[in-house]
Amino acid sequence: MDIGPNGRRAAPRATASLTAAAPLVAAAIVVAALYLGRDLLVPLALAVILAFVLAPLVRLLRRAGLGEVAAALLAMLAAVGVLAGLFTVVLRQLAALAAGLADYGGNLRAKLAELRIAELLSGAEDAVNALREMVGARPAQPMPTVATEDSTPIEVVAGFIGPVLAPLATAGLVLVFALFILLYREDLRNRLIRLAGVRDLHRTVGALDDAAYRLSRLFLAQLILNAAFGAAMAAGLWLIGLPGAPLWGILAGLMRFVPFVGTPVAVIPPALVAMAADPGWGMSLSVIGLFALGEPLMGQLFEPLVFGRSAGLSPVSIIVAATFWTFMWGPIGLLLATPLTVGLVVLGRHVPRLEFLDVMLGDRPPLRPEESFYQRALEGDADALVLQARAALRQGTSLTAWHDEVALRGLALAEADWSREVLEPERLGAIRQQVETLLDELAESPPTPQAARLPDSWRGEGAVLCIAGRGRLDDLSAAIAAQGLRHEGFGAASLPSAALEGAPDPRLDPARVRLCCLSVLEEGSSAAAVRYFLRRVARRLPGVPVIVALWHAPPGSATLAELRQEKGAAAVIATSLGEVAAFCQASADQPAASPLPVPAG
Repeated sequence: MDIGPNGRRAAPRATASLTAAAPLVAAAIVVAALYLGRDLLVPLALAVILAFVLAPLVRLLRRAGLGEVAAALLAMLAAVGVLAGLFTVVLRQLAALAAGLADYGGNLRAKLAELRIAELLSGAEDAVNALREMVGARPAQPMPTVATEDSTPIEVVAGFIGPVLAPLATAGLVLVFALFILLYREDLRNRLIRLAGVRDLHRTVGALDDAAYRLSRLFLAQLILNAAFGAAMAAGLWLIGLPGAPLWGILAGLMRFVPFVGTPVAVIPPALVAMAADPGWGMSLSVIGLFALGEPLMGQLFEPLVFGRSAGLSPVSIIVAATFWTFMWGPIGLLLATPLTVGLVVLGRHVPRLEFLDVMLGDRPPLRPEESFYQRALEGDADALVLQARAALRQGTSLTAWHDEVALRGLALAEADWSREVLEPERLGAIRQQVETLLDELAESPPTPQAARLPDSWRGEGAVLCIAGRGRLDDLSAAIAAQGLRHEGFGAASLPSAALEGAPDPRLDPARVRLCCLSVLEEGSSAAAVRYFLRRVARRLPGVPVIVALWHAPPGSATLAELRQEKGAAAVIATSLGEVAAFCQASADQPAASPLPVPAG
């Protein structure tokens, strides 16, 4: 229909535009809310993390017989006591350090002169002034000073108390929020369940409970590890003789919550103090060496023992999260970046509606191995396919299992796209070329040790024939299956579908062939085509057992269901290379018995 003056065709287009823009608008609203509401959201985020940390203690106190309110209050009092103790230590160490700085001025000036820092700074200042003259910039005007002679006593008191009250007010909000979260966590969980959906209630409840439990353990373990790191650094700095060692230990433990830049930030202040306190350079080098030894031990030894391989975040997501939360909430956002992002990833792994968070931020591969196989074949990257296969083999996966779970599944994805007419012939040719290169590279893989126990008749060339169906990629699936069976010790060979047509093929020798496997990708064949091939095989190889491999056909496959429903079927049906190998092994162990059926997957 043409566009009329009333604009009837414009409405659907406008609706589609609004639908496409809705996620961007929602994201903009969320970012604006996080930025504008930071005065409320920062204490709330701190309270949530504190509640997760205290939850195991609350559960322990409940098991000891305390009531819910008493357990929450006692846990909160313990947290307040720890925070107050740390605050007291920090104040005392700062006061002691400030009192001793006057004695260290001579050492620091001597070392700065030795390093010629003053000359460097003077040269940098001259360069900046010269640049300003070149661009005609006016020199910076000194900041005006604010006269305080006429200030009233109330203004003086307010100016002194204001900076102190703001952190105390924030701390009070955090404690109040955390207490209420601990007291009403059941109600909050039920409301989250309502938001997540009650259609599948048992899964939603289990997912949220598991996510909360994992987050509690994760945050508590991270807090304990970082506290232990801070205590170890404080002890080491105290043994070195550095003034204010407890203060720098607390800073080191706190900075471990900051990714990448936390450790350098924690090293610089104690290193500067060591330069000022020690006439020589021994103390400074000792401080740097202590951190250079302690950080790798914590990051490469102790954290993997506690958390496993990692905390579940990709390196890119850590950088992005640190940048985002710092922009949103400032320095406190930098401290909260990793815990907040870890929490989002854990929720994404346990709540189906939030799975996109795990995909975007988590460290798990975004594509399944078979999807990665298909993607690399599409890109024409045979080297990446070979690296993927060899990496799996080095980790203990057998070649047969990798072919079964990755290569054949990847080919099934390609065949499905070809059947839906979304794959161009050029791309299909590229996939064929990359898979053939992969098979050539893996051809020298040695067979398994069990291969030596097979009878000689099953190890001879052509003892097992993998004959391709008529699908565009069935010949590749037959070649992959033959290579996997050769890895198990069978004398497997692959044949094209044309071998059953025309003149007799010398490889179709009933006296030599022990088993015939019809290799079929579901999307490229039908039950009628499979029956036709079975009749052809029966004429060319009379008396030879036949197994139909419908590679990784889904449980709802119409072709699979139709073949299984046939009475008096002339062939066993399998859906995986592992089933085919098991059938071959059973037939080789009992050569005189009738073929043993293998349950299809």
